[in-house]
Amino acid sequence: MFTDERVQRMIDIVAHSFLPMLKAGVIFTVPLTLISFFLGLILALLTALARISGIKPLDAVAKFYVWVVRGTPLLVQLFIIFYGLPSVGITIDPLTSAIIGFTISVGAYNSEVIRAAILSIPKGQWEAGYSIGMSNRQALKRIILPQATRVSVPPLSNSFISLVKDTSLAATITVTEMFRVAQQITSTTYEPLLLYCVAAVIYLMFSTVLSDAQGRLEKRLDRYVTR
Repeated sequence: MFTDERVQRMIDIVAHSFLPMLKAGVIFTVPLTLISFFLGLILALLTALARISGIKPLDAVAKFYVWVVRGTPLLVQLFIIFYGLPSVGITIDPLTSAIIGFTISVGAYNSEVIRAAILSIPKGQWEAGYSIGMSNRQALKRIILPQATRVSVPPLSNSFISLVKDTSLAATITVTEMFRVAQQITSTTYEPLLLYCVAAVIYLMFSTVLSDAQGRLEKRLDRYVTR
């Protein structure tokens, strides 16, 4: 039964928990997402280039890395980094562990996005670059990557939005991001359904803003496409 007293208590809990969770989201969740995604993109680009380099050792290492990361749960990877490595004398603080784990995950998944985007560019574009005296590196930098960037924006944006939600897993290794704060408040108020719904609403707010930004970016890039 939802008595007037219980309803008022729930309102008070939401009123007192919303700002702390939102603050944790701004201070920890957003920076954790931005840093991990930026580093992950660098790793993804290097991995994709290794895959298309034609150098067998590099291709083999890149394939193995992608295979391992895509074939194991992100939660398990975080546990190995934070809880497992200390057993061999490597201790990493929670936030750094989370950044490493998310970066490795982003790098593996997005390397396939970037590789596919590069391979989608017609070979004639490479040949056009060679015909005017460009080296392979120059053609890649000046002709191929700019076009591949536009192609990869939608899937990379989706990956970024997914990472915002995946950062909730950092709570399992004691990072005081938004979901961790929700858990801490729940342990004192005993209102898990209410507080986890509040956390879900805040995640939804972040995702909505990012989805809108994604749409605007795609429209901006479409202006440079000849139809």
